[in-house]
Amino acid sequence: MNKLKNKISRRQFLQAAGASAAALLLASCSGNSASSVSSSSVASSEAASSAAASSEATSTVTTTGKTLVVYFSATGTTQGVAQTIADTVGADLFEVVPSDPYTSDDLNWTNNDSRVSREHNDEGLRAVALESTDVDGWDDYDTVFIGYPIWWGIAAWPMSSFVAVNDFTGKTVIPFCTSTSSGIGQSGELLAELAGTGSWLDGQRFSRSSSEADIASWVNGLNL
Repeated sequence: MNKLKNKISRRQFLQAAGASAAALLLASCSGNSASSVSSSSVASSEAASSAAASSEATSTVTTTGKTLVVYFSATGTTQGVAQTIADTVGADLFEVVPSDPYTSDDLNWTNNDSRVSREHNDEGLRAVALESTDVDGWDDYDTVFIGYPIWWGIAAWPMSSFVAVNDFTGKTVIPFCTSTSSGIGQSGELLAELAGTGSWLDGQRFSRSSSEADIASWVNGLNL
């Protein structure tokens, strides 16, 4: 997918999200959230880390609190990476689920009239309503991985819907993405701008062919 021409501000995003939420309330009364936090092999890492963790945004971070992996996955690829990260560090998982899930036709970016194409062409459509943005025990996590596919050179916008309404103050945030050919680009930086809080590190891109060993090697290099 080609690079996005314009970026949307946090204020504009939240205004659009408000409009989407109002429309959603009229259309549905069902409150079951499919995106609850799930423990992935509960991490009890009383991490021996009094080593001097650099306060600069480097690729190494040392933490002693809980770790969470938040992800949006359109086709299952990002979900697989998220699961491997969670298994490697003993993190919890939280799936970002659109209230109106994407179908394979919706995701056909080669069709100018598909859902993702229309959302790409109209920023006002990108404030995708989610089943839930509330993470149980959010304040207990000091490290948060944020995972998403790359759409037109940026993070898939359902992840923007999550990032825009959560407070990352005091958290180390590590983005990761999946794509066929595009790199991570500025996707993490744009999410950091949208969030406005948190200490965001450089992220990592994985392809469908990335092995569990590749993913684990990157995570272990962070010294969590």
